[in-house]
Amino acid sequence: MARASLGYSPPPLSYFRHVSNLHNYTRLAASSAFHVSSAADPMAHPSLETLGGALHPLLPPLRLPTPPTIFASFYRSTPDVRLRRECLRTTDNGAVSLDWVSRDDRLLPPDSPLLILLPGLTGGSDDSYVRHMLVRARSKGWRVVVFNSRGCGGSPVTTPQFYSASFLGDMREVVAHVGNRYPKANLYAVGWSLGANILVRYLGQESHACRLSGAVSLCNPFNLVIADEDFRKGFNIVYDKALASALSKIFKKHALLFEDMGGDFNIPLAANAKSVREFDDGLTRVSFGFKSVDDYYSNSSSSNSIKDVCIPLLCIQAGNDPIAPNRGIPREDIKDNPNCMLIVTPKGGHLGWVAGPEAPFGAPWTDPVVMDFLQHLERGKSGALSSSDSESEQRRLEGLHQLEV
Repeated sequence: MARASLGYSPPPLSYFRHVSNLHNYTRLAASSAFHVSSAADPMAHPSLETLGGALHPLLPPLRLPTPPTIFASFYRSTPDVRLRRECLRTTDNGAVSLDWVSRDDRLLPPDSPLLILLPGLTGGSDDSYVRHMLVRARSKGWRVVVFNSRGCGGSPVTTPQFYSASFLGDMREVVAHVGNRYPKANLYAVGWSLGANILVRYLGQESHACRLSGAVSLCNPFNLVIADEDFRKGFNIVYDKALASALSKIFKKHALLFEDMGGDFNIPLAANAKSVREFDDGLTRVSFGFKSVDDYYSNSSSSNSIKDVCIPLLCIQAGNDPIAPNRGIPREDIKDNPNCMLIVTPKGGHLGWVAGPEAPFGAPWTDPVVMDFLQHLERGKSGALSSSDSESEQRRLEGLHQLEV
């Protein structure tokens, strides 16, 4: 009811292609679940469960080979792309780095759709998953910019403050900056992991005033309290130590900025953190004014923001993600919000998804799904439906807000 009072209409189904097929998918989803397996194919997932079948037009073939995430981390190719860096000074004298594809300012028209990419924790424009998404979007004629947070991707740190899951100031400034530079372009965003958490929190905070026309969240931890609990169990400790090491490495490069810091800062703990929790306890939660790590995690979880999202949002998760636990996904809020759609694959790990026509060394299977979604949003922006068509297709959209793949 709150959204209706703001004059916002849920996205019409024209944002998705092949309406007739999608109508069939809706009918099937209401009545059945399919288990797909093939003993003849050793690479097929032994029990692929979907709601509504595997032929949804937004999804690739669903017999997904799923080697471990670590395989993708070490062996996925990294496309060679020439980038032009822009350092953006923020209002608090901090700095973030925006990496644009070289020469696109001259090659692309000013109204080309613009996609902002938000990498995961400690990630940047050099990461393979970011590069693959960038290349795919650029091949469709989109203007793309990678948002490298403070200290990430070689971005400078000019004040004694990094970024965090709670801080949305840099995101607001980046969106305003690129929007003002290209005022004729529709803006979109894709975020991974912590970048996805920041993106969804931004969407919820901005609500109906959001300048983005659509967004995609990938491997979002959503509930950081639950993510922290699972992070310290079993093999997940390996991921925890690796991320803590990456955070400490970035911190040590800029340690002089943090000398003589008073208050509750624990600089030695942050510099030698053996877990993400230790780093956040020594530095992050103090920098952003939280009394404890649990207080920081509880108040920085994007699961709290889903109900306030007022633009089309696609969320893609993996059921076995060690960093973004399946049990932390806010399913009910996603289901209740007519602007949100959820896809959960049984396998894929964290930023893995080694499947599809480019497996095992190329782009993850999610990339074409993401671009299909965004391109249909862009077509919907450029060609509005009649009100009767919109009402008819909106009825067909019911039941599609939560897809478990």
